[in-house]
Amino acid sequence: MPKSKKQKEEILSALVKRFGQAKSIVFASQDGLTVSASQNLRRKAKAEGVEMMAAKKTILQKALQQSGLEGLDVATLTGSVAVATSSTDEVAPAKIIKDFAKTNDKVALQAGFMNGLALSTVEIKKIADLPSKQELLAKLVGSLNAPISGFVNVLAGNMRGLVNVLNAIKNNK
Repeated sequence: MPKSKKQKEEILSALVKRFGQAKSIVFASQDGLTVSASQNLRRKAKAEGVEMMAAKKTILQKALQQSGLEGLDVATLTGSVAVATSSTDEVAPAKIIKDFAKTNDKVALQAGFMNGLALSTVEIKKIADLPSKQELLAKLVGSLNAPISGFVNVLAGNMRGLVNVLNAIKNNK
């Protein structure tokens, strides 16, 4: 059943709002994706704070123009297009779609935007390979903590050495 003009305008305004708030936008093809697989992808995306939406290419092109995003011709995208946006994590949309595409060959990364810059398929795939924001923060905390824990181990080593020497003296007497 075709959408009415009012429904299309609502979709357009929702997309413009999302594009305006998004740190990253990823376009993926989803030809032949079953409803259950699509719902599964949306659930995974929502759990990571990523919003998923499917829209016609003409509406997507208008939304990009109204949002001031340039450098991507939506007509070059193949098949039906899913849009993933995130206003908190730049890597999450690409990572979720790439991980889902490993188990479902009906989904493929196509293009995207990050902080207003158009990205090709190759660039989006490279971004998807990056660690998530949480992983990077955990590595940073571990790196900051390493010198401190090393210093504590050095100090504890002197105490252990003293205790071992005292135990050896005790055992000899």
